[in-house]
Amino acid sequence: MGLRSFLEQQFIDVIQWTEPDTGVLAYRYPMANMEIQSGAQLTVRESQMAAFVNEGRIADVFGPGLYTLTTRTLPLLTDLKNWDKEFHSPFKSDVFFFSTRLQINQKWGTATPITIREKEFGAIRVRAYGIYSYRVTDPRAFFTNVSATQELYRVEDLEGQLRNTIVGKMTEVIAPVEVPFLDMAANQGELARRVSERIRPAFAALGLGLDTFVIENLSLPEELQKFLDQRISMNMVGDLGRYTQFSAAQSIPLAATNPGGGAGEGVGLGAGIVMGQTLMNAMKSGAPAATAPSAETKFCLECGKPIPRPAKFCPECGKPQPQS
Repeated sequence: MGLRSFLEQQFIDVIQWTEPDTGVLAYRYPMANMEIQSGAQLTVRESQMAAFVNEGRIADVFGPGLYTLTTRTLPLLTDLKNWDKEFHSPFKSDVFFFSTRLQINQKWGTATPITIREKEFGAIRVRAYGIYSYRVTDPRAFFTNVSATQELYRVEDLEGQLRNTIVGKMTEVIAPVEVPFLDMAANQGELARRVSERIRPAFAALGLGLDTFVIENLSLPEELQKFLDQRISMNMVGDLGRYTQFSAAQSIPLAATNPGGGAGEGVGLGAGIVMGQTLMNAMKSGAPAATAPSAETKFCLECGKPIPRPAKFCPECGKPQPQS
């Protein structure tokens, strides 16, 4: 090394990193034209870890604390560089800092629905979303499998990988299990626990520790959700006869206030009176106005009376009937 090069060379006696903002996972300490003095001080703050890397190979890792850098505190780097035990000269090495602070409120969700087998509906598509939190726990695995020699590695650089991992593991948990959707939605906490058990090993392989995992919502496609709402309404009302009474009672105000002509008003009011009488008779007798259809009968869509299944017209009100 010439005299000029020697004078231009800078020697480092203090190595430390103050995180400028949140969201940084790994940071390479600037080492251009610089060498580390033997006996230099390394400061690793709480929520940090530091690692020395020689020619792309990670060596010694340090947790929070103040360290004096010698061949004794850098045994792995000493072996990589073939130093003598009493080596005291300045040396070159890459130093990486890792933030171990908790990365909270990370969002995940299904970009496309997950197709699963459901006990009552058969194959259905489910969407889900929620939040999770994690931290860097193993700098060696994180450096080797994720960040490598990048100067700066941020949370958003890893976001897509983690989200896809979560959705993949969630599919593994819920797709093979024929559990009713309502039971699944009502036990989101237990489902989240089972999914997190699958996620943890995948995170650990990346040098990460999963702290929390929450499923905020499970939902069905809009058309299936409407059908489910109808079933819930019918279950709340009772059997089909009661549902017919309920529908008739709901339509009385609409029939009576029909904005059509006078004839329309009379028909609407008459239909309302008939439906009202049907409902009143059923309430007085304590029996439903209609019974569940058998294999040979069905209900008229207009008046709700049981009629023969092959009938094209209702014998009571004369309205045409759909054929099934």
